[in-house]
Amino acid sequence: MTKLKHTLKEDILCKMVFVKYPVLLQRFVARILGIKFESIKDFKITNPEMPPESLGDKFCRFDINMLVNGQQVDLEVQVNPEKDYAERSLYYWARAYSSALPEGGDYSLLPKTIVISIVDFKMFVTKEFHSEFGVLELARHEELTDKFRMHFFELPKLPETISKDEENRLQLWLSLFKAETEEELAQIEALEVEEMEQAIQAYRHTAVSSEFKEIERLRSKARHDEASALRNERIEIAQNAKNMGMDTDTIIKLTGLPREKIEELK
Repeated sequence: MTKLKHTLKEDILCKMVFVKYPVLLQRFVARILGIKFESIKDFKITNPEMPPESLGDKFCRFDINMLVNGQQVDLEVQVNPEKDYAERSLYYWARAYSSALPEGGDYSLLPKTIVISIVDFKMFVTKEFHSEFGVLELARHEELTDKFRMHFFELPKLPETISKDEENRLQLWLSLFKAETEEELAQIEALEVEEMEQAIQAYRHTAVSSEFKEIERLRSKARHDEASALRNERIEIAQNAKNMGMDTDTIIKLTGLPREKIEELK
């Protein structure tokens, strides 16, 4: 197996691919929303920018915000499992929905707002890889409003076999996100589905581009600088604690530093 150096699960790469090739994003979103590609008459990415100055911010998100036929759609890829991810997604939905109301505007004009999360971990007990949430009355299952939608796609639950059948195209797209080896990409390419061939070509081109490499370098540097700053902060805390006469075992619990590092301190 030949491991891919970068995958479409990486938020930076995912956003760069779809910003550079918006038609592919339209096709993917059409699959998710269950509508025909040709029915999308109004489509716009509202946050195409990727500001390098934000790369060191722990709250930096490389999600994709779109307007699709008057609907607000947010696409996010999440690799690391977070126990509060559902609440975080709900917060993003609420912020996007509330910000769409102009001052003095009519609440009835607020657009349908959809959050799409592709996650590389299991969130729900169901075996299905797709979960869609709305707002329903608990006993009658009556919908309060159709303006709330949240979709979660759990990549680990995707079936092992892939098919080129039209009804399985969404699963095929998600298999591209899940792919981590050249062999998995080749398996998708072998199906000879035009939109998937275009998507893989776009992924390959973007992954080796100088623009992507530079942003990756900046993010890596930002993470390294952040880690170094945190380590220096822990060392300073350990030094102060040692000056106050605190024992080594307590300092280890306080800072997480290894014993030998603490014993090196004066």
